[in-house]
This record gives sequence, C-alpha cells and structure tokens, in this order.
Amino acid sequence: MPDFHQLTATSLQGQNNAMADYLGQLVLVVNTASHCGFTPQYAGLETLYKKYAAQGFVVLGFPCNQFGKQEPGNADDIAQACHINYGVSFPMFEKVDVNGSAAHPIFRYLKTELPGVLGGRIKWNFTKFLIGRDGKPIKRFAPFTTPEKMEDAIVAALKI
Repeated sequence: MPDFHQLTATSLQGQNNAMADYLGQLVLVVNTASHCGFTPQYAGLETLYKKYAAQGFVVLGFPCNQFGKQEPGNADDIAQACHINYGVSFPMFEKVDVNGSAAHPIFRYLKTELPGVLGGRIKWNFTKFLIGRDGKPIKRFAPFTTPEKMEDAIVAALKI
C-alpha cells in the first residue's frame, strides 16, 4: 500500500491534488458533512488551521454522504456552506466514500494504519486523522472529539 504522500485527491474545484504537496506539513484529514450535528466543528477546525498554518499545519476536508445522507449537495453547495457558514479557508476536496468497496484510497490507507475501535471502519462524520510531517499517521480522533480537544496533540506533533 502506498504511503500518504503517494496518494492524490480531487479538490472541490475539480483539480487533481497530490498529497506530496503536503510533505513536511502536519496534516489533519477529516471526513466532513454540512448537515450533521458535528458540522459546527468546521469553526474549530478553521481556528486551528489559521492558528498553526504558519508552523506547517493544514486541515484537509473530505465531504462524505455515507452517514445519514448528511452531505447531499454538489461541490458548489458544499463550498458555499463551508465558506458562508463557517469561513472555511482550508482545502476541501470532492465528496468521497470513506467505507466500503468504493472508499477513497486516502481513507483506505488511513483506516489500515489506524483502524480504530470498529476494526477498520469509520463510524461517522468528522472522524479525524492526524498525519505527521513524514506522512505517517499519528493519531485518530473520534467524531465527538472537538478540534479544541485535539490542540495539545497538534502542538506536540508540531513541536512548538
């Protein structure tokens, strides 16, 4: 299986992005949804992104409609909801599956490296994966873990 920096994903704007572009950065990958009880976490994710971007931290959002059909919109709907409602400026990617045979390769990789309590499945929207500057997954956070509760782990991984 390839490592994180060998993978690619398509942005909400339809551009193919190499995860190699994030080599040397601390990355937080999040499967998101615009109509979920955890959706307000976008604000906390944006706060962390703005606070630590200069130290090499980035959040990557991957909308997913697999849990309660809580991300029903198209790319324009998702972009508008993220920007208008939460001021999201971190990179957002096209809607993906995170479980099942059609799961995006990034999530297949992350679930293999950090399987979690469900044995390699993602439980719900806003599951988060912290990936080191070297591309090695460091920690998996449950959907109910707020961005504010992850800050100590982020600071420790940034070594600031």
